[in-house]
Amino acid sequence: MIYSVEDDQAILDLVLYALRQAGFKARGFLDGQQFLDALEGDLPELVLLDQMLPGTDGLTLLSHLRANERTRHIPVIMLTAKGAEMDKVRSLDAGADDYIVKPFGVMELLSRIRAVMRRSEAPEPAEQWTAGPIHLDADRWEAAVDGEKISLTNKEFRLLQVLISRQGLVFTRDQLLNQVWDMDYLGDTRTVDMHVRTLRAKLGEAASWIQTVRGVGYRMASDLNEE
Repeated sequence: MIYSVEDDQAILDLVLYALRQAGFKARGFLDGQQFLDALEGDLPELVLLDQMLPGTDGLTLLSHLRANERTRHIPVIMLTAKGAEMDKVRSLDAGADDYIVKPFGVMELLSRIRAVMRRSEAPEPAEQWTAGPIHLDADRWEAAVDGEKISLTNKEFRLLQVLISRQGLVFTRDQLLNQVWDMDYLGDTRTVDMHVRTLRAKLGEAASWIQTVRGVGYRMASDLNEE
């Protein structure tokens, strides 16, 4: 089930029609309160969220999703007329999984939805890794520093997983884009830098375990004394 939150009835009807023709179950909501009320029942597999909505705006709804333990892992794609780079950055920083600017093509929308849904699936088989004070449990989809759980978005979690599962190995930004966002993502390497920054902020003092390799990319240290 995909939920679409869009205050323009014509656009909402188009999105719901395209989703259903592609084989998805879909529900539409014209404002944030309708959407929040629906979340009290069954949860969707993905949310398409307009940024400019009457009453509660899209970024506020996104923050609500990410702050709630029950909904924080639901993938969210922002559909918005606001195409400035800083608008995209704010949405991605707030936990959006992708950002599509209106007007958009239906085929691109469906492709991006499928890509985000693939990325949101927990990796199998589940594994656990530790680097210094950082511990990652893929089975429980949990990350902790010094035993204290930290809240990560899907992409932050997968970014940390890629790095911690190959400690000492240097990943270029393009490699991280391919492994965390996959080949369907239409972003650039600044997206990687931005998510490394937000991940480090959440790791606190343990952020030093994610090392920048100048001119190349990033790695998870296996020993902080290593060069």
